[in-house]
Amino acid sequence: MGTLWKNGIIYTMQNEGHHVEAVFTENGVIKGLGSSEELEKTDQWTIESVVDLQQKVMFPGFVDSHMHLIGHGETLMRLDLSSMNTKQEVLKAISEKAGGLEEGQWVIGEGWNENLWSDAEVITKQEIDNVVPNHPVLLKRICRHAMVVNSLALTHADIDESTPNPAGGLIERGDQGELNGLLKDKAQDLMIDALPGISSEYLVEALTKGIESCWEHGLVGGHTEDLSYYGNFKKTYDAFRKTINEDKKKFRAHLLVHHEVIEDWKEDGHHFLSGNEFIEFGAMKIFADGALGGRTALLSYPYADDPSTKGVSIHTSKRLQELVKKARKYELPIAVHTIGDQAFENVLDAITKEPSPHGRRDRLIHAQILRKELIERIKGLPLILDIQPRFVASDFPWVLERLGNENMKYNYAWKTLLEEGIPCAGGSDAPIEPINPLWGIHAAVTRTNPLDPNKTAYRPEEKLTMYEAISLFTKGSAFACHHENNRGQIREGYSADFTVLEIDPFKEAADQLLNKVVDMTIVDETIVYKKNESA
Repeated sequence: MGTLWKNGIIYTMQNEGHHVEAVFTENGVIKGLGSSEELEKTDQWTIESVVDLQQKVMFPGFVDSHMHLIGHGETLMRLDLSSMNTKQEVLKAISEKAGGLEEGQWVIGEGWNENLWSDAEVITKQEIDNVVPNHPVLLKRICRHAMVVNSLALTHADIDESTPNPAGGLIERGDQGELNGLLKDKAQDLMIDALPGISSEYLVEALTKGIESCWEHGLVGGHTEDLSYYGNFKKTYDAFRKTINEDKKKFRAHLLVHHEVIEDWKEDGHHFLSGNEFIEFGAMKIFADGALGGRTALLSYPYADDPSTKGVSIHTSKRLQELVKKARKYELPIAVHTIGDQAFENVLDAITKEPSPHGRRDRLIHAQILRKELIERIKGLPLILDIQPRFVASDFPWVLERLGNENMKYNYAWKTLLEEGIPCAGGSDAPIEPINPLWGIHAAVTRTNPLDPNKTAYRPEEKLTMYEAISLFTKGSAFACHHENNRGQIREGYSADFTVLEIDPFKEAADQLLNKVVDMTIVDETIVYKKNESA
């Protein structure tokens, strides 16, 4: 006995334009599709319930191929700085936050972005000290590859002028060698270790808020990397199990496993794709470089706006090779953060020496700064590029000055990648970018920033079609986690996960995607979100 979903425009994503009017599901699986008349007549199954879609538009459930689910939940619990347009606004916000806390309690903010400010100068510890002198303060940059802290926080972490830069990190200093409070990439770990311990209850709350937010934006699942940041592997994994399995917050969580906890993961008895239908383990996660915002993405050429640096390599070539070899020992593919073209090339060299076992696809995450020869090298390899279309909206136009126009031909080149036959999946990198997949789709098809009144299209030749863009978050995400044969399409035998919209993206202007148009989110045949109703 199952459910008939009828009277809709149901895009199967099997092929462009293919749609049906009704789908029958049973025990969380799609059993048939066609017209409601055909499905009601068959004697193969019994229809227990009927959902009238009222001519709304159904897709296979959208899945974010790269996110940090706990981190996204935390932004809903912490001070959100991401929409603040001046340094003064940020300083005022943290001062007000501190005013409501007992002296000595931490003030933690998320998402500052100096590229939104008119002066584009980062905050310093001195400026924070002036407004919040009696609380340790930690403010994470939007990219999460840099943070700024105040003097009291530095004291908690035992960081002073004599502290050396850790491998793969930078403790930034002024002209006279004085600390300015900025910590980049691996240097952030010195501060993270000084934070108060995080409870299991906190993790469950963050996951719960994160999942409910995903549902509201039409996401049925996400490929997420959280397991090494919150104390230990087991506590974090247990929080996923408590939230999704015990508390029945249905969500397809594909967990990437950071190399720093891979031994704990292995000792706990896991293997590639082990778990259950809602929580499973994927590739081993590695960071190869930093981010463009802090000029720590590793380039093959100097930064155009700061020729003194080419960025930061998180690992030496030898260490990177050792990490890839460790993944292969456990028969794992790797998932590697590679923003700069040199980082991408370094990872490509490493996986060429240590190929992935059993055809398990490696994933190169971000891959936004490339060169023609790198694209040629990856053709035919068992891998997928895990791209974030929203980076176009947030990185342009400042990225042009940072990299130089002469270096831009193969950057953010989503259309070129698809035309060259490179498999791609679509994610947000939330909380770095907004979780809403429709905003990612909008960025992919328009190449614009929604906040730009001029609607400037950046490298418009790289625009995707609506079908290509939606495919990133459906078929692409399924392919990235080896579920292309049972997820990502509306097809018999596939999971009954659906996203229902109030509009038809194939017929409406792309800007309609920027509105709240998700009507329902369905996971495992269960309606987990209905607009204007509680789940």
